Amino acid sequence: MSKQNLDIVWRDPRFFLAFGFGSGLASIAPGTWGTLVGVGLYYLICDLSWPFYCLLLLTLTIFGTWLCDRVSNRLGVHDHSGIVIDEIAGYWLTMCVAPVSLIWVVLGFFLFRLFDIWKPGIIRMVDKRVHGGIGIMLDDILAGLAAMLVLQSIIWLAS
Repeated sequence: MSKQNLDIVWRDPRFFLAFGFGSGLASIAPGTWGTLVGVGLYYLICDLSWPFYCLLLLTLTIFGTWLCDRVSNRLGVHDHSGIVIDEIAGYWLTMCVAPVSLIWVVLGFFLFRLFDIWKPGIIRMVDKRVHGGIGIMLDDILAGLAAMLVLQSIIWLAS
């Protein structure tokens, strides 16, 4: 689907959500812009109790998997760069049990982007071999898990 046809993002709620409220339309680094939306949304949910936070993350992941599948099929492109709901879920996983502090929010952002772009090991394998909504979401969930483990190690060392 051409750039001109992506105005559907503003007309179709499924596209609007999958494209991270339009952030995925950024011509440079849409995944980074989508993650920044995830940071903003994180501040809306960071004070939830751990079980509710995890339930919301699980709901986003399941809904995001369905949504990514629908939108990518409609676009005719597997894992279109504008689909960034997976970055939001990945970032939320990174921050799942982190203390709410600007330093951890920023470090979590950079760690998630590092693992999402670098895609070491199994993350790269999943990105290349698993298709559909599951594949779109899973590589970012794995990047979020890796970033969370590194972030938690740094938090533990700093305390």
